[in-house]
Amino acid sequence: ADDWILRNGSSAFVTTFVSPQPVEATDDAFWDQFWADTATSVQDVFALVPAAEIRAVREESPSNLATLCYKAVEKLVQGAESGCHTEKEKQIVLNCCRLLTRILPYIFEDPDWRGFFWSTVPGAGRGGGDEDDENARPLAESLLLAVTDLLFCPDFTVQSHRRSTVDTAEDIHSIDSCEYIWEAGVGFAHSPQPNYIHDLNRTELLKLLLTCFSEAMYLPPSSDSSNTNPWVQFFCSTENRHALPLFTSLLNVVCAYDPVGYGIPYNHLLFSDYREPLVEEAAQVLIVTLDYDSSTSSSPTVDGTTTGTAMDDVDPPGPDNLFVNYLSRIHREEDFQFILKGVARLLSNPLVQTYLPNSAKKIQFHQELLVLFWKLCDFNKKFLFFVLKSSDVLDILVPILYFLNDARADQSRVGLMHIGVFILLLLSGERNFGVRLNKPYSVRVPMDIPVFTGTHADLLIIVFHKIITSGHQRLQPLFDCLLTIVVNVSPYLKSLSMVAANKLLHLLEAFSTTWFLFSAVQNHHLVFFLLEVFNNIIQYQFDGNSNLVYAVIRKRNVFHQLANLPTDSQSIQKGLQRKKKTPEPISRTNSQDGVSMEGSRPAAPAEPGTLKTSLVATPGIDKLTEKSQVSEDGTMRSLEPEASQLSPEGNPPTALSDGELWSGEASHSRRDRRRLSSASSSGQWTPTPDWVMSWKSKLPLQTIMRLLQVLVPQVEKICIDKGLTDESEILKFLQHGTLVGLLPVPHPILIRKYQANSGTAMWFRTYMWGVIYLRNVDPPIWYDTDVKLFEIQRV
Repeated sequence: ADDWILRNGSSAFVTTFVSPQPVEATDDAFWDQFWADTATSVQDVFALVPAAEIRAVREESPSNLATLCYKAVEKLVQGAESGCHTEKEKQIVLNCCRLLTRILPYIFEDPDWRGFFWSTVPGAGRGGGDEDDENARPLAESLLLAVTDLLFCPDFTVQSHRRSTVDTAEDIHSIDSCEYIWEAGVGFAHSPQPNYIHDLNRTELLKLLLTCFSEAMYLPPSSDSSNTNPWVQFFCSTENRHALPLFTSLLNVVCAYDPVGYGIPYNHLLFSDYREPLVEEAAQVLIVTLDYDSSTSSSPTVDGTTTGTAMDDVDPPGPDNLFVNYLSRIHREEDFQFILKGVARLLSNPLVQTYLPNSAKKIQFHQELLVLFWKLCDFNKKFLFFVLKSSDVLDILVPILYFLNDARADQSRVGLMHIGVFILLLLSGERNFGVRLNKPYSVRVPMDIPVFTGTHADLLIIVFHKIITSGHQRLQPLFDCLLTIVVNVSPYLKSLSMVAANKLLHLLEAFSTTWFLFSAVQNHHLVFFLLEVFNNIIQYQFDGNSNLVYAVIRKRNVFHQLANLPTDSQSIQKGLQRKKKTPEPISRTNSQDGVSMEGSRPAAPAEPGTLKTSLVATPGIDKLTEKSQVSEDGTMRSLEPEASQLSPEGNPPTALSDGELWSGEASHSRRDRRRLSSASSSGQWTPTPDWVMSWKSKLPLQTIMRLLQVLVPQVEKICIDKGLTDESEILKFLQHGTLVGLLPVPHPILIRKYQANSGTAMWFRTYMWGVIYLRNVDPPIWYDTDVKLFEIQRV
């Protein structure tokens, strides 16, 4: 590459380029030096073309930068037209590809340049005179169409189906790209022979596509759903004749990938895996093309019905985005099985590591996989039901709990915590998820949690307890999401272990201390959620849950203290004083933490200096979910949201700071809350007796108080009569006890189901691009450019 460096090393790039004299587009000798046929890599291009010099050209010689972009796109178009038969043509295409990947972010960061690729360049490079139709296309469209053609170019990115000499080579316009899908899987049965050169070339082209789509990073976050990305919009439209084979290729390449190879431990140390970079790039391109706000997808007409009359027996037309459309229409069981197995295999890969350290290749793209899984469930309800139909859903649950537990102390992974919790919230809205959790947990993934014998429900509760009691401060907005998930599954949990029962009681104990209840306007919501969990289990699953009943009896004073919570000003002040002495959000003593599981390592905070990207605020739980009531036959009906859940003006609240994020079950509108709590001179909220009374009177304690009233005297009598100190005898008694006819009439089961909204759509956009920004370090495509969608911070 020395020769290349001499000819267009960075100084040559800038000196010949920043000359005030524009270089004519027809001066091929000058322009060809940028994609000379010497072997270079994308890393070379990034090293040789520094950021400062691209910006200098942009400011000093804009016409030269414009011509360079135009000529590079023209070369890609020519390569796509000719089918890249010679090595020289392939090299030119790859070099143009690398150069554009390097330059595009600097075009996007400057608002004056952002529209450049969407302008037409009439007659340039064609001798200046003849204006044919092709030239009327915006540069961006020509670029995207050329790249998609090149992704199905025989002998360059796909295996040719003919033994061809150059004369009889396949015409790129006549080939049916559906025959050239990259991997077997959804809708395609044939698995082509792997070819690592093709994999490398595909990866470079996909990197360029991702860079084109990244214009979104240079616009500030906005919840305006009309804010579509023009690059993605065109790429996923009917203009792209390869849309279906490309969607299928990307999905299949990701889901068919097996990092462990043929199951031989340590084989990745013996030979390189060219597939992994391709799979990562494919996963990133796929999730970006699926960035679509499903909450606005059906367009209501004036009378409130969705478009299309009852007479139409076809489904309403899907979204314009063909990738979202194709994803929502997958329906064959074997396709669902292939996708679910593939995603579960890849998510579980980091867990396999812990048995034989370094024995298998450890993938790093689990965050992209979680976004992909979310999109699958959100856009394709048949897939969601398929996932929940069998215990396969647990193969997704266990890795998610592993990641949540592992990331809980690491501030740089707060986005991973959110998406894991969102997925579990979505799943928990379906009855089948709660039922599946009763399966015994026997896998024994080494996790930093107490040893227990029980079900997947126990695992879930123990991990959630660990997140709440030993995660970092910025996870507080997630507490009510975590507890909502537990509430949603609680009516179906047949037998909690003693460890999990104690964890639930420990949370109630911590959240019902006076200083915690009085220190923030929404803290009492957590107590409401926990009481609802106990009520659901006692009312619907009393028979198998003697461990929980025993734990409730042992900790009965917590319930009595709640029932007798003081409401006078003096007691409120005393409770708040106690807070100052105890700065910890939750006492960590008495959490009955036993020995951690064998082989586990404690969750570590982020290494100092780790980069992280900021996230927009997520909506409160009342905006994230809608209440549904489960009727006796198991069907759900949506409950009308209470009018009080809107703010007085009827508008959803704006983005809030971390401390105010979780708005919980709003039992009062903001105006009421302001009235019930007085604002002190510093603008800080302070609790008042009226405010405490307003929610204390609604605490759902009747069921538990009745249970204690009946059982405590019986348990005490047994202990005195038999001189018992042994819990097993008491548990045996409770197992055979019954409260039929003694408890209040069971309340209807309420499930809070996730509902799509533009707030979460925006959150996913910033999270997804933040992950892509941080993961693309070799080469660092967006590093040091002026991104606006998020901030980059050092931990």
